[in-house]
Amino acid sequence: MSNQTKARLILEDGHEFTGFSFGSPTPVTGEVVFNTAMTGYPESLTDPSYAGQILIITYPLIGNYGVPGNQSENGVPNFFESDRIHIKALVISDYSFEYSHWNALQSLDAWLQEQGVPGIYGVDTRQITKIIREHGVMLGKVAIEGLPVPPEFIDPNQDNLVAQVSTKEVKTFGNGPYKVVLVDCGSKYNIIRCLCDRDTTVTLVPWDFDFTTLDYDGVMISNGPGDPKMCGATIQNIRKAFAIGKPIFGICMGNHLLSMAAGADTYKLKYGHRSHNQPALEVGTDKAVITSQNHGYAVDPTGLGSDWEPYFVNLNDGTNEGIRHKSKPFFSVQFHPEASSGPVDTEYLFDDFIEHIKTALNS
Repeated sequence: MSNQTKARLILEDGHEFTGFSFGSPTPVTGEVVFNTAMTGYPESLTDPSYAGQILIITYPLIGNYGVPGNQSENGVPNFFESDRIHIKALVISDYSFEYSHWNALQSLDAWLQEQGVPGIYGVDTRQITKIIREHGVMLGKVAIEGLPVPPEFIDPNQDNLVAQVSTKEVKTFGNGPYKVVLVDCGSKYNIIRCLCDRDTTVTLVPWDFDFTTLDYDGVMISNGPGDPKMCGATIQNIRKAFAIGKPIFGICMGNHLLSMAAGADTYKLKYGHRSHNQPALEVGTDKAVITSQNHGYAVDPTGLGSDWEPYFVNLNDGTNEGIRHKSKPFFSVQFHPEASSGPVDTEYLFDDFIEHIKTALNS
């Protein structure tokens, strides 16, 4: 039975959208962003890259397949991208109170309540998206009928969100012959899955951990939330790793940090890239790939040193989608080759990373 408690999304430009509350009746504030994917809400909600954000989903029907159970393998849940929901709030058009899926354990409403995250349904999410596309990303509040409205708009990007979501201790996954350090800037679990599937032992370390002190064969720099310029310690450690020369692979935030270590700058996008269908072109070829993305910042590659070159470019707006070193096994991509949820067109980049490791070990 639907809940008739009213809830409002209040944008900092004055627009208000009134719908109904579901999930936890908790007033919050955050950065309002939109995602155009048609599936994958359990993965999106648990993606640490959404920390501090009020997520608008443009696809009109959400909740129809419920929320999966907590089955795990190699110490990693099979169907989530972290151990908790990271969004501040969820805003959707039509909520399906009846769900049906062979793997569903509970409803989306129950899951949000369990984790203290509010939701709003019954609003025009495509109109909200249109406003954001024209105005740019803005701050917002979720107000629940009968409860105090948050007094201020709070910009989560003023905080070091990476430090908030990163692991606090070193952890190990898998038992393969290739030793990979995964620098956790807000890593999705599917990065660990993709690495473990390729005969690696993954050592997950905090974002500011000096991984160059470890014995490793390659370094993976993960995705993560917020402003990459907050991660000065990670950038310094990447520069130390350049001198060691072992393979480095960066994903999303990892592209920002590898690029900054190589001399480039980053800037905030007008409304970010958050979807399952962003086309990217491999520079110097006619090879285009369809990619999954979730980021609000981009790399300005003009500051790269002469030893570096752009790797991919976004075919929609021409923004940078990756860099690579011209002679050493260092590369990164802005999109998500681990692609949970979908598409898996670029998972081959994990194979390329492992081949770099094999070549380095045999040289």
